[in-house]
Amino acid sequence: MSKQQLHKRFTADQVKAIIAKYEARHITAKMAMQYLNIGHTRFYELVAAYEQDAANFSLEYHRDTPSNKLDSAIEQNILKELKFEKEKIIDNPQVPTTRYNYSYIQNHLKRKHQQDVSVPTIISRAKDHGYWKKKPPKKVHDREVISNYVGELLQHDSSHHLFAPDALKKWYLITNIDDYSRKLLYADFLQRESTWAHIMATQYIFLKYGLPLHYYLDQHRIFRYVKDRDKNSPWVTYQKFTDDVATQWKQMMNDCGVDVIYALSAPAKGKIERPYRWLQDHIVRTCVREGIRDIEEGRKILQHEVREYNSKRVHSTTGEIPDIRFRRALKEKKSLFRDFELPPPFQSVKDIFCLRVERTVDAYRKVSIQKCVLKVPGVMPRQKVELRMYPDLVKGIVEVRFWHKGHFAGLQRVKIEELPIVRF
Repeated sequence: MSKQQLHKRFTADQVKAIIAKYEARHITAKMAMQYLNIGHTRFYELVAAYEQDAANFSLEYHRDTPSNKLDSAIEQNILKELKFEKEKIIDNPQVPTTRYNYSYIQNHLKRKHQQDVSVPTIISRAKDHGYWKKKPPKKVHDREVISNYVGELLQHDSSHHLFAPDALKKWYLITNIDDYSRKLLYADFLQRESTWAHIMATQYIFLKYGLPLHYYLDQHRIFRYVKDRDKNSPWVTYQKFTDDVATQWKQMMNDCGVDVIYALSAPAKGKIERPYRWLQDHIVRTCVREGIRDIEEGRKILQHEVREYNSKRVHSTTGEIPDIRFRRALKEKKSLFRDFELPPPFQSVKDIFCLRVERTVDAYRKVSIQKCVLKVPGVMPRQKVELRMYPDLVKGIVEVRFWHKGHFAGLQRVKIEELPIVRF
């Protein structure tokens, strides 16, 4: 059967002539249907109309009700959400989101109002009422998965945005993603970025999933010393060049035996930038709608979106849900994660995931750091001692562990306000 409607292929007079031949038995019904390229039901409907009033026979028909009539309640909610997006998000210069997200509106209507509506319907209403922006030209990115195992390459990064506009303050988002599965292994909001925050994120990943083969990140001063850039660093001398100095974070990675790879440009971080954009887009919209002001409430929204991303969304590159791809790889032994084990002679994870500094013991067997004087047990004066410091933000203390020539010399605990190293 032709997909084109009958009245667009024949005039009423042409159809009447064929039906008249059928009525006069000059042709059979089968021949008439072949001429008109229609089925039995439609043909006998036309025959009945012709027999009832041949003079006013017409191919035009009118629907009693519109075929695509949308429920008025759904229509109102669509326009309400589109208006909200425009006023509170798109036109707000303080919000780092400039595009409409019709899929988000679709999910929001289902979640909040239990209303099912298609994305094309939302887009149609958006175009009709001016809630539409032309898409920018697509940028070409290498979206290929370059690893063959989970744990072969983890990408770590941070982002600084106004995720909750009502909070009137930007937050840092630290995130880590596995290249093979595209599973987000870590995500958290912070008021300020510090070396300690990144060390704690790495500790969480290594203790939960294991040690990866490679760690991929940018050249932030927390991760890498770059001579020409880090001119105010206390390590700057004419003799020290890029990577001649191991940052606090890099020393931790060296102790763990994990190779570090640095991205040479921003586009090279595409694998984690795309999840960032997805998280940013959804988090901002939810925070705006719920009037989020507190970072703890923002964390709840972040964790919800991470679960949605990991366990429900089919990734556009892998064609799989990240959690499923990750678990299947582990089941099939396609993993390069290694169990975390304390390297000798260390005795605690606090000796690895820590902040470090070296001091010389004075005549009174004491050392000083940040104007905080500490007594060092069992180490002779004028000897070098390494301080491995582990801040406990919940208890408000810093555990200082003394190491001398590969031997544990004891520990001392002090209040964080007396030794405020967490700002590093």
